[in-house]
Amino acid sequence: MIGSEEILNILPHRYPFLLVDRIVELEPGKMARGIKNVTINEPFFQGHFPGRPVMPGVLIVEAMAQVGGVLAFRSASVSNKLVYFMGIDRARFRRPVVPGDTVELVLNVVKSRGSIWVFKGEAFVDKNLVAEAELMATIVEREGKG
Repeated sequence: MIGSEEILNILPHRYPFLLVDRIVELEPGKMARGIKNVTINEPFFQGHFPGRPVMPGVLIVEAMAQVGGVLAFRSASVSNKLVYFMGIDRARFRRPVVPGDTVELVLNVVKSRGSIWVFKGEAFVDKNLVAEAELMATIVEREGKG
């Protein structure tokens, strides 16, 4: 398992943009499974369907991309690099995600060539598919802070 502290060392995201709580399974070069616990305290619920909060689909896709980023980073065994999200294809949203849901994010590597990675991402709540997409990412040099 990869906890939030290690995810923070891999991904450059911080609150409120870190959307993965932990990685519960990872097979380098093949797949990763991450968890996002959705609470009513999420900042996006203030403006996304107030009174009937629904997690924005784009943030579900971002959470998938973050799991893919950890998978690519760990698979490539790199340091001092960043994983950038490059593209989304075939995104579909099947059911709403609401406060109290635990989203299971499953990313499978479709292909990797050099620094480019393509993933098939699926998001589940209670084993029900809520969203899916094909995602593309690249690994790049981390630029100095300054």
